[in-house]
Amino acid sequence: MDGDARWMRAALNLARRGLGEVWPNPAVGCVITREGRVVGRGRTAAGGRPHAEAAALAAAGDAAAGATAFVTLEPCAHHGATPPCADGLIAAGIARVVVALGDPDPRVSGRGLTRLREAGVEVETGVLEAEAAHLQRGFLSRTSLGRPMLTLKLATSLDGRIATASGESRWISGSEARRRVHGMRLSHDAVLVGGGTARADDPSMTARGFGRVRQPVRVVASASLDVPRQGALWRTARDSPVWLCHAPEAGEERRAAWLGAGAELIEIPTAADGYLDPESLLATLGARGLTRVLCEGGGTLAASLLRAGVVDRLAHFGAGLALGAEGLPGVGSLSVAALGDAERFELESVDVVGPDTMTVWRGGGAFHGGAGRLAVS
Repeated sequence: MDGDARWMRAALNLARRGLGEVWPNPAVGCVITREGRVVGRGRTAAGGRPHAEAAALAAAGDAAAGATAFVTLEPCAHHGATPPCADGLIAAGIARVVVALGDPDPRVSGRGLTRLREAGVEVETGVLEAEAAHLQRGFLSRTSLGRPMLTLKLATSLDGRIATASGESRWISGSEARRRVHGMRLSHDAVLVGGGTARADDPSMTARGFGRVRQPVRVVASASLDVPRQGALWRTARDSPVWLCHAPEAGEERRAAWLGAGAELIEIPTAADGYLDPESLLATLGARGLTRVLCEGGGTLAASLLRAGVVDRLAHFGAGLALGAEGLPGVGSLSVAALGDAERFELESVDVVGPDTMTVWRGGGAFHGGAGRLAVS
């Protein structure tokens, strides 16, 4: 088992490189070994094709016969844009397949493992299952809950402010924290902000400082579609995707203007408070294939998502300064009357990032991303 864990960890490291690049597919890694050495390895390619198993088999060639394949997610068993990976492993003569995590997709769930066993392939499951489930949180959430995993990022002063009373907000956190955020953008399929942030900050919402990379989809939630024209999003809407989520009542002139600029418009129903319904917003993004969404504010949108209980992870960057009660709070009104009414998050990690701190918290809602609940045996 120790040897299996070693090679599965290598496969997980390969899979991790695909986060943010492969949606709507899962980021999968595959390592093929024979007589104690690697003969092939691969991961899901950008855009989702080819799959990890196909890439690893191509690298292994004839050496795959009689070898062991370590795969981070159950091999697919259905015909889609490519043939089933389970069939590819069988045809290559793989003797043993070690799988970390079952696939809850009803087209696959258990079928890939059954097909391998029926063909005489030895199958081992559950190796590093918890680590695999943690990696696959976005795919598992979309498959099982119909929405992407949501990470809420907050960068605040010691007293929870994101801007001064005059609106100045650049920069509360330091350069190291900002680089960490750009890295987070790379590992998510999309970056989400509210209309207020789009108006106040004119954000580009791209991952910078990592060379030529696949950029996340840039999503703005603005009920009235009051997003600044001639700003960064307007100028670059044809360079990388801009999705503007708006209410049914958004004006035709604004719709026409943004369509002409190259943005994609997505109509979302509103909640009782007049803002876009957060559950409908995330379900729509999930239906479009997104598995991992990073929300970077502002306070009104953050509060809406927290009230709806759809925040799966909260990444908080804390800066060593105080702005006072007159500053703009990082989270809008939550209408919490008692401490018992507030959602409790579970601490995952604490890190020092330059002069700032970064804490990551796990949400207590429907999806935790741990092993077992969404795993398929």
